[in-house]
Amino acid sequence: MIDFLQNGLDAIIFGVLGLMSLILVWLGIERHLFYRRVDLAQYTEPESLNIALTHNLTTLSSIGANAPYVGLLGTVLGILLTFHQLGTSGQIAANQIMLGLALALKATALGLVVAIPAILIYNGFLRRIDVLTARWTRMQRERTGQ
Repeated sequence: MIDFLQNGLDAIIFGVLGLMSLILVWLGIERHLFYRRVDLAQYTEPESLNIALTHNLTTLSSIGANAPYVGLLGTVLGILLTFHQLGTSGQIAANQIMLGLALALKATALGLVVAIPAILIYNGFLRRIDVLTARWTRMQRERTGQ
């Protein structure tokens, strides 16, 4: 198990974060294009409008909330592996410890690189939903003459 983690930890963590990034970009583009072309007149009920506007936002929010934890998991496992290697080698050198810790921290950094844009995109879409919903409400009032 230790050998598997030593050889594949970076690939696993970076693979998961890469997949999260790909989903983030894909859903971000899809939502952006949807918001640009949405026809508010086709919605007659606020619930159906809300369902259409918030589609896939939970996934974006989940990526933003969980990417740092995936990175942190990689860091913690990297630190555990570093200490295991130091314990089994019988040599404790400061440069080995620092190098192992530095390499382990790259997973947390990558997790943050994924999470920060995800949260920014998610919050931007929430604002866009507020604007579209307000426009729809105004349009409904004009239709009914209120």
